[in-house]
Amino acid sequence: MAILREEIIGTKIICEVKSSNFKRAEYDTVTKHLIIEFNTGIRYEYLDVPHQVFTQMRTSESQGKFFSSKIAKAYKFKKL
Repeated sequence: MAILREEIIGTKIICEVKSSNFKRAEYDTVTKHLIIEFNTGIRYEYLDVPHQVFTQMRTSESQGKFFSSKIAKAYKFKKL
């Protein structure tokens, strides 16, 4: 697990991770929107991601692998 820092601000959970894929994840527990900031600086918002899926990503051995296999193509997204 490579969580560097985690912070809860209101309904948002913000995680900074050490990953070859992305560096930051921000999840809103009310809207179920997940914002991923990739190592390139590009940000995408994934819609209707269940809290359980986000929790599984946070606690997985590799957040990047979990994201790629379980979230990236499974949920609607938009570039921010």
